[in-house]
Amino acid sequence: MDTKTSTDNDEQRPDTSEQQPTLKDPVCGMTVTDQSAHQAQHAGKAFFFCSAKCLAKFRAEPDTYSQSSPPAADAEKDSAAEAGEGAALYTCPMHPEIREDHPGDCPKCGMVLEPVVPELDDDENPELASFTRRFWWTLPLSVIVMVLAMFGHQLGWFDMATQSWIEMILSLPVVLWAGWPFFVRGVQSVIKRSPNMWTLISLGTGAAFIYSVVATLAPGVFPASFISMGRVAVYFEAAVVIISLTLFGQLLELKARSKTSAAIKSLLGLAPKTARRVNADGSEEDIPLSHVHEGDSLRVRPGEKVPVDGVVLEGSSSLDESMLTGEPLPVSKREGDKLIGATLNTSGALLMRSEHVGSSTVLAQIVQMVAQAQRSKAPMQRMADSVAAYFVYGVVGIALLTFFAWGFFGPQPSWVYGLITAVTVLIIACPCALGLATPMSIMVATGRGATHGVLFRDAAAIENLCKVDTLIVDKTGTLTEGKPAFERSLGVNGFSDDEVLRLAASLDQGSEHPLAAAIVSAARERKLELEKAEEFDSASGIGVKGVVAGKSLAIGNPALMQQLDIDVTSLASQAEELRGQGASVMHLAVDGKLAGLLAVSDPIKATTADALDSLRKSGLRIIMATGDGLTTAQAVGKRLGIEEVHGEVKPADKLQLVERLQKEGRIVAMVGDGINDAPALAKANVGIAMGTGTDVAMNSAQLTLVKGDLRGIATARELSVATVRNMKQNLGFAFLYNMLGVPLAAGVLFPFTGWLLSPMIGALAMSLSSVSVISNALRLRFTALKPD
Repeated sequence: MDTKTSTDNDEQRPDTSEQQPTLKDPVCGMTVTDQSAHQAQHAGKAFFFCSAKCLAKFRAEPDTYSQSSPPAADAEKDSAAEAGEGAALYTCPMHPEIREDHPGDCPKCGMVLEPVVPELDDDENPELASFTRRFWWTLPLSVIVMVLAMFGHQLGWFDMATQSWIEMILSLPVVLWAGWPFFVRGVQSVIKRSPNMWTLISLGTGAAFIYSVVATLAPGVFPASFISMGRVAVYFEAAVVIISLTLFGQLLELKARSKTSAAIKSLLGLAPKTARRVNADGSEEDIPLSHVHEGDSLRVRPGEKVPVDGVVLEGSSSLDESMLTGEPLPVSKREGDKLIGATLNTSGALLMRSEHVGSSTVLAQIVQMVAQAQRSKAPMQRMADSVAAYFVYGVVGIALLTFFAWGFFGPQPSWVYGLITAVTVLIIACPCALGLATPMSIMVATGRGATHGVLFRDAAAIENLCKVDTLIVDKTGTLTEGKPAFERSLGVNGFSDDEVLRLAASLDQGSEHPLAAAIVSAARERKLELEKAEEFDSASGIGVKGVVAGKSLAIGNPALMQQLDIDVTSLASQAEELRGQGASVMHLAVDGKLAGLLAVSDPIKATTADALDSLRKSGLRIIMATGDGLTTAQAVGKRLGIEEVHGEVKPADKLQLVERLQKEGRIVAMVGDGINDAPALAKANVGIAMGTGTDVAMNSAQLTLVKGDLRGIATARELSVATVRNMKQNLGFAFLYNMLGVPLAAGVLFPFTGWLLSPMIGALAMSLSSVSVISNALRLRFTALKPD
């Protein structure tokens, strides 16, 4: 980005392009002019700088910077380092302990490594693109092979020997191209001595395919008893269908994993791309955000975002900080007040001094916390992978034992029998049922939850939700509506309640403040006649003044009333009572006398109280943690019966609260809707986002309540219990099937009955086991759930 900016600036001044080495800041690489106020002489040569910060660095080490002018790319590299180092690190989604400084494959499982902190302009996951292409290009071939295997003898289009050749030719692209990543991972698992599901998949599909190829190319090596319908039975359909199903499962998983980086990208997208710097000579220029240094003076105009953290030097305005603090009401800022980067300046112009840049900003720290919390999660299906690590050793051992036992001790042709029985063991032990056991339950459960407004992001959320014993809830947008609403007006000194509202709304028509909008909306709903305001003036963030129907009006907080020498003690008790209920209170003065007060609050959602009662009855401990003031938080907590309330907490405080409870042995769920909730949502055992909240919150959470209704949590818990029970049933059946099927395939009954399980029966049994698992998972569609 910096390189492009520098080039564009140079093209605007072609007559000075040959002086580029002189007209580049030797510290940061930014293009400057010889009119810059920041200059220095060294070794008989003039150097020009973009800021006093760069000039100071040069004077400290002039020989270092005077050797050559650094390209803008170096500045980008420096700013990337300041941004948190994470963009240069890659990790495995299944093994978060793996850290590499370059892209590649995981040394443990072979999965493609992903950036710890993705960049905003990252392309689509290359692994997802590759698997999508392999799946759709080969799916038609898999379908044709399966149809031929099932119905080819009935159609009579070819003799069966020719059909075997056709199936083999159609299977080659599926197995050797689409399934190639699985075989690579299977080989790596052997080399790394880390057997996993890929080992089983590659062994099963490889055995089925190689056996079928041999049966097609050299059918004469098999005994006559294995000839069926004019050919030796082949199992190309088993190999290609397993590969296609596995690819489809990987597509679903990769798409779910992509939301991890989506959360961080949403955060990165909040920061503005440029800042307007005010130079020492009073001139102003737009510069890339990466060129902002501590101590720079920056101009923030109305409607712009604050570029970095800092302090107000001049001006006053109201800033929307809801994306970081969760507070729905704009915050007034004056000289000396702190500013947070990425917050929105809604009204007046500000001159600020930057204090924290790069990785020191609040936004950058939140990005780092979300990345760290997300990468610390346990991988899905850990139990299945752990069992598979031992299961594969057993299956391979049994297959080898079967091969040699039949070869040395079996009837003639003994080694053919050994090969067939070994292949049958590998085919019947193919982990189709084991691999489908959990994903099928998850797929059905997520579909079932979606119809009830509950969106699960991954299996971990479903598995953990039924274990949760502690629920942390945010206030704004979670327990409350998240937007200001007029509550009441109160008139004194001869003014009625409606007259106070009418006059205030008439004056507030000229204001863009959300509190004003709530007052105007309430007046119009009551069909009060509003009049035009004249001489409207915003009083430095503490209220507004103007003239309505010849009367001088002022609306604001006690500071404005004190400034106008208006006594508000007659309404002090009522105002304090309203504040204790969580409302924001404004006073109205007419012609220098107090006329009344108006209260605007963030109303509690109609369904919140019932939802919390239901969750308490289920045994959950409820805790409120909000960035709002402690008085407001306690007032809301009292109305809802929440005993443990934490107010004025920052994003890091919420994260620490989750970590403390987890260290106490609690299984924690966090519910929130704002960016300030994102780190805690990611760290919690289950993060729950309100669908009415920000994209960042939903991307950081594992569960989203589409309707923003807390009653959906009870629905989700019931579905979680039913799904976990269903997954255990599926896994139990898959293991039982293998415990019975593998010995039969090895021929343990042959000495007693003379019966030997053929690969065809093994493939049929494998298919039936998968059908059984799928059928059991589909029962979740009929699970009774409470209406949300």
